[in-house]
Amino acid sequence: MRIKPGKKNSSFQKRVTANLLIRSTEVRVLTERGEMVGVMSRDEALTQARDAGKDLVLINEKASPPIVKIIDLAKFKYQEQQKKSQGRKTAKIQSIKEVRLTPFMSDGDFISRLNKVSKFLKKGDKVRLTLLFKGRAITKKEFGYDIFERAIAATKEYSIVEVAPKMMGKKLMAQLMPTKKRITNEKD
Repeated sequence: MRIKPGKKNSSFQKRVTANLLIRSTEVRVLTERGEMVGVMSRDEALTQARDAGKDLVLINEKASPPIVKIIDLAKFKYQEQQKKSQGRKTAKIQSIKEVRLTPFMSDGDFISRLNKVSKFLKKGDKVRLTLLFKGRAITKKEFGYDIFERAIAATKEYSIVEVAPKMMGKKLMAQLMPTKKRITNEKD
């Protein structure tokens, strides 16, 4: 498969600077395990790396002097790839769940929707409450605001109002966010 010029390959990794590509004249050298060897010239560090049968890899070029590590280049790339994939695994994906309400709801319907809202919040997801006014119901906006106040009051112990109730055309919208202490207590 040929990659078109100008297009980046999705598996493209950042380029690693190693051995003679390191431009600095003086570097701080670390061993493979991260132990400090000391500050020396690049050429001395290269000879040490070659004697050990390894490469000299630039870790941090912004430090003064730049930090390099004596390690096998393939092993370093593998470790970086593992760190990147581990970061993706541990990242929590928080989605926004939407619960639709109506301005004139019976108590049973309201309680069932409220149960869904609390389940989503306890799971750690954000919840968007929407209420659509149909027909002449738009003249009774206060009923919509009352429904939202009841929902917010019922979930206030494990949620924070992220976006206060506001009208957007014929829709009344609000957004709730789970409190962090509640999420951590659920995990314990």
